[in-house]
Amino acid sequence: METRSQWGTRAGFILAAVGSAVGLGNIWRFPATAYENGGGAFLIPYLFALLTAGIPILIMEFTMGHKYRGSAPLTFKRIHKKSEFVGWWAVLVSFVISTYYAVIIAWAMSYSVFSFNLNWGEDTASFLIGDYLNRTVDPGQVGSFVPGVLIPLIIVWVLVLGILFKGVKKGIEIANRIFIPALLIIFLIIVIRAVTLPGAVDGLEAFFKPDFSKILEPGVWVAAYGQIFFSLSIAFAIMITYSSYLPKKSDITNNAFITGFGNSSFELLAGIGVFGILGFMAAQSGVPVDKVVDGGVGLAFIVFPQIINQFPAFNELFGFLFFASLVLAGLTSLMSITETYVAGLVDKFKISRTKAVLFGGGLAAIISLLFATQGGLFFLDAADYFINQFGVALLGLVEVVLIAWVFRKLKEFQTHANEISDIRLGSWWTISVGFITPIVLGYMMFGLLKQNIMKEFDTDTGNYEGYQDAFIMWGGWAVAIGALVIGVIMAMTKWKATSASSEMEQKKEAK
Repeated sequence: METRSQWGTRAGFILAAVGSAVGLGNIWRFPATAYENGGGAFLIPYLFALLTAGIPILIMEFTMGHKYRGSAPLTFKRIHKKSEFVGWWAVLVSFVISTYYAVIIAWAMSYSVFSFNLNWGEDTASFLIGDYLNRTVDPGQVGSFVPGVLIPLIIVWVLVLGILFKGVKKGIEIANRIFIPALLIIFLIIVIRAVTLPGAVDGLEAFFKPDFSKILEPGVWVAAYGQIFFSLSIAFAIMITYSSYLPKKSDITNNAFITGFGNSSFELLAGIGVFGILGFMAAQSGVPVDKVVDGGVGLAFIVFPQIINQFPAFNELFGFLFFASLVLAGLTSLMSITETYVAGLVDKFKISRTKAVLFGGGLAAIISLLFATQGGLFFLDAADYFINQFGVALLGLVEVVLIAWVFRKLKEFQTHANEISDIRLGSWWTISVGFITPIVLGYMMFGLLKQNIMKEFDTDTGNYEGYQDAFIMWGGWAVAIGALVIGVIMAMTKWKATSASSEMEQKKEAK
């Protein structure tokens, strides 16, 4: 009989789940999103979204993986044979994300080295685009490899695949036991330094000052649900995969609450650190805080180097710590993302874990080379936007609708979770998963589809970021649609019988 890998301890699982949830978006997406949507008042819809979507879906996915003991494709197959494609769709979405996520970690790795001599100079935007990324081609053109990106990218993949080769208990768990405490310590140092800078109080006031008029706007609530949804690794196949490695007696609901609140606590910490630093920059520049607020790649690789340049002391050390925190947050997330398709290949084709890591991880590493070229930033931008909006968000909607409305599994899952958990699920959970989340996600998807499809016919608005139709079609839409199509094809392939060698390796890993 096949023995599935298991976590060594409950703490190991929680650290891995929190490590997956805490990623680059916590540091550069949440602070700007909160500020733009009411500051301190945003915490009200944010907390409501956490309790009615984030934690309820975490509980659902933890229960699915634990009950059916499989990767996302195997779990959905065991729920209903016709729903296997949903699991593969989630796996393919994770596969696409892993290819460019690794490149952003590589950038952070490079910048942690640049910090020692402040190599980015005064014009940090020109340094990123011109000197470092060497972006001298138009959208859709590849150009040549950029050695400064290629070399750290190879290092990232060697680290991640090396950890995955070691397995769940000896690889992922041990890595997270090192990376997560290190990340927390480093970021606490960053926050303590940030709040003691001149002007930090103004930044924190801008971040926390509530604008209660904002919470009456539907868009703010959508933003809150979107932030919770994207930051908790929901609908990536990750939490289903990770929970399938739990022992039979596991407190599912408690684990979900710890993971959810752990992730949100780090986001709040990130907000304090980021806005303390932005307040300092505003004071140094003699402008209001709202003039220096930014999010995403621009915040991390353009704004922060500018701020580090102005630090009164220890700016090289601070720069290193900040970019090292990005590397650690990125690595823990990339491990979890890659594990989804490693587990899917092991379950489906009954190959050894070593072969699955070599094939799945190796293929992702090869594809990621596209983003280490002169035109890589354009490909990354388009793929990231479309796979997140029309992969993750749509996938989450399909998942909850199938589980709650089509297969009507909520009662069964509720019973399973209640039998082994301290916190018992009641009507709050079924209402959240069965009604609130599908309605909010449906509203989000309607808005996104309307916004992006109508652009194709509206010459005034144009495409996303003004990209040409052809590039948007095959660099964006084709990526999102391709994940679904390949997922369906994978679901149509036959399941292989367990081989003696793979069974022995899995038993050895489980010990």
